[in-house]
Amino acid sequence: MGTWDGILTGFAVALHPSVLIYCVLGVVLGTVIGVLPGIGAMAAISLLLPITFYISPEAALVMLGGVYYGAQYGGAVASILLRLPGTPQSAVTTLDGYPMAQQGRAGVALFASMMSSFVGSVIGIVALVWLSGWLASIATEFGAADYAAMMVLGLVAASTIGSQRPAKAFAMVVLGLILGCVGTDVNSGASRLTFGRTELLDGINLVALAMGLFGVAEVIGNIRDAERKGVPEHVNLRQLIPTREDLRRMTLPTLRGSALGCFFGALPGTGSTISSFLSYATERRIARQPEHFGNGAIEGVAGPEAANNAAAITAFVPTLTLGIPGDPIMALMLGALVIHGIQPGPMMLDAHPDMFWGLVVSFGIGNLLLLILNLPLIGIWVSLLRIPFRWLYPAIIVFVCLGVYSVRGSTFDIAAVAVIGAAGYLLALARFNPALLLLGFVLGPLIETNLRRAMLISRGDPMVFLERPISAFFVAVTVLLILGSLLGVWRRAKKAATPTG
Repeated sequence: MGTWDGILTGFAVALHPSVLIYCVLGVVLGTVIGVLPGIGAMAAISLLLPITFYISPEAALVMLGGVYYGAQYGGAVASILLRLPGTPQSAVTTLDGYPMAQQGRAGVALFASMMSSFVGSVIGIVALVWLSGWLASIATEFGAADYAAMMVLGLVAASTIGSQRPAKAFAMVVLGLILGCVGTDVNSGASRLTFGRTELLDGINLVALAMGLFGVAEVIGNIRDAERKGVPEHVNLRQLIPTREDLRRMTLPTLRGSALGCFFGALPGTGSTISSFLSYATERRIARQPEHFGNGAIEGVAGPEAANNAAAITAFVPTLTLGIPGDPIMALMLGALVIHGIQPGPMMLDAHPDMFWGLVVSFGIGNLLLLILNLPLIGIWVSLLRIPFRWLYPAIIVFVCLGVYSVRGSTFDIAAVAVIGAAGYLLALARFNPALLLLGFVLGPLIETNLRRAMLISRGDPMVFLERPISAFFVAVTVLLILGSLLGVWRRAKKAATPTG
């Protein structure tokens, strides 16, 4: 199917009333979740996973995708008005967005964040269409050894790139791999790590794990701050109008941020958080007056917002075309597809073209809806920030319990969510990243399957990973990442040991 035929097919799917309704629902929920600090897209998508059992795969993916990129828009609102990042990606927006709000230019900052987010998303959609077809044609040459090596590279990249504590990140990935082994071995039929519990024979429930780590744990972590600090001022439409100078200053940072987001979003293991911080660092480095950054520079809002939204779209590239989730949220998307019996990979564009193109077109429709809805509804989003968190978290806990029970009708899963939530909170206190645990949990069984398949084909010869050029390349890059991470740790240790003065 050609690109234009695919786009026409996508419009037919995305504009179907049943799909369009879920697209609107997803982007509105995503914006609300992004606006409210302390919840996040991970928790929201985890809560919505049980709903995907009862709707079509197209509607499910469109809705979850809408929550994901909708949260990018909403996250900037709390960052600019209250200096409370609604999402991790919008944390860098607080550096200049909040000073702009203190200077009475909150409306201009919100306009800049939303327009640059829209432009970044549109450029990301173009990159998604181009890269997906190209990668899918190449990926047909991949064998089991290549897939196994590539997935290992994704896990190593996620635990090393941009991480200040690579050992802790790697520990979370390994724990996720171990949890992914729980259940019945497909090949031998033996039970693994079940400790005699029949409820674990099918493995740990993905929905329970995600809800515990990112629903219950987030609620526990935010209960202490139940009383919000500060009340945002009202922002009207007139305050959103930027000057000609503002438009001139935000144009190039938006384009540069979009390019960075497209590149890093398409790489497994990086994600939109790294993209937004790199965009900010780039703009500050090339600015003629870098001292303005941190004091209300509009470039510091436009660039990172364009980067994280472009990355949110192109993160679907490795997920859909290679079956490799680029970040933990994409791992949940992958889980939603597997729930419906759809295996993402190079054949997805041929086997399920209506789903792929419907999703791509829905991105454009959803981002246009976000732009149309967000600008007039700024006042409503600001009002949401006045809701005390002590009223929100009981409802979240109730929805978690209802959602996880609806999947298998098991009270064991509710108890598992409570235990996992407590463990996730303790991990966060110890500065471990629970998101990497989920990434390892999802990729672990896939790595095991491809590893076993590769060893069977090669009759037990591990040199197959070095004899095949594609897998050898991935192995080499993985080794370089590990060595680079160890070198960084050694340098920091040496610097800390060097006496000052």
